Amino acid sequence: MSNESSASAWILVPLIASVGFGFYGYFRRYARSRQRLIPPHKERVVILGASRGIGLSIAHRYVERGARICIVGRDVVELETARLECVGLLGEDIGEDWIASYVADFTKEKDLVSLRHTISDRWEGFDTLVVCAGVSATRPLLDIAGTEEAEGPNFAGVKKVGDIASLAMKVNYLGPLLSAVTMIPFMERTSRSPSILLVSSLGAAIPAPTRSIYGSTKAASLALYQALAIEHPKITFTYILPSTVQGSFRASAVDAEPQEMNTAPAEQTASTLRPRSHGLTREAVAKRCVAAIDAHERVVFYPPFYVYAQLLYWFWPSFIERQAAKKYGFTAQ
Repeated sequence: MSNESSASAWILVPLIASVGFGFYGYFRRYARSRQRLIPPHKERVVILGASRGIGLSIAHRYVERGARICIVGRDVVELETARLECVGLLGEDIGEDWIASYVADFTKEKDLVSLRHTISDRWEGFDTLVVCAGVSATRPLLDIAGTEEAEGPNFAGVKKVGDIASLAMKVNYLGPLLSAVTMIPFMERTSRSPSILLVSSLGAAIPAPTRSIYGSTKAASLALYQALAIEHPKITFTYILPSTVQGSFRASAVDAEPQEMNTAPAEQTASTLRPRSHGLTREAVAKRCVAAIDAHERVVFYPPFYVYAQLLYWFWPSFIERQAAKKYGFTAQ
């Protein structure tokens, strides 16, 4: 009889322990659930770079679940069109405080502080900041500089690269930096569960040819926000690194040559400006962004298998470099 009791104990103790740990984990997750602290219909969301693209799709997701949103962009006409799209999802009777728009350049300190004052007046704070604005660059570095002299680029070529890199850095790094400096203390003071999402790029973690300026500037803002996550533990920082996304993001390339576009054949120009028809949809990326914020995720590779590409890069870099060259159709000279 004692042997049977002993055997039962060996079975029951682990079973009870596993059930207990399961309930503990469930309630711990529930206690930390962001949607418990901030119900979706009470969430206040500010989206920088929401007049089109992924930012606008994220705005749609939040509107559909009842959050109050403020979409921010530089272009007055595009921003108003985006606002009307969002209003149309719920109806014309939605007030400005529920779906607001604000014209601002997030690389300008005055615009950001003014935006914060406006949000403070309307909402008395906010919970979620989405940093989505950015510019692309799509040419090899030395292709931008040119090789006018035998030993390398001349002064004009070097200066041209510096100017283009500075412009990309201003939008892809300085903008996220100034946004964080402006909004972090305000969010810490006014939200029960403040969260910041940085929409980065796979190129920030895995090097890609023809994207040297773009990838390096996106990597700089990613490293910045990773450091801020340590400095400000009260805020949950999330970074999403999507691969190629459908749309016309390449049209924002700061290294485009206007004179080449004006003299190129019509079919070549159309091919350059035509929105990408392959890759991830903006809606899918937006859905993943919102889910990552809700779940307090940190680094999100999308599609998720690219995390293995980053790991493989450390062990077999030449393989990843060959695959990257193949993906972008790049052949070294």
